[in-house]
Amino acid sequence: MLVHTRTRRTKRALTPKRKIKTRAKPLEKPTHWREVFKEELKKYGEAGLMLRGSRYKAELTQKEVADALGISQNHISEMESGKRPIGKVMALRLAKLFKTDYKKFL
Repeated sequence: MLVHTRTRRTKRALTPKRKIKTRAKPLEKPTHWREVFKEELKKYGEAGLMLRGSRYKAELTQKEVADALGISQNHISEMESGKRPIGKVMALRLAKLFKTDYKKFL
């Protein structure tokens, strides 16, 4: 038994598709990261946020960073929370670990 597979074209299928016009939205002024993280900067400080961001980007835990630097995990936690300042020597060690500029952590 043969089956007819050709479909019948309808009038709608033969008409070209209409293009829908959309208005382009004006570009917004870019927001600086310090404005976005204003509350966190007040709470933790810039150095702590930089340390946390660098650690997150490198996909390392606080314990792994502490072991690499030869300090306790508690010290890393205190530096990230802004309870302990990051000195110049520690900033140099962090910069070497994360392969970045040490001024980022000061």
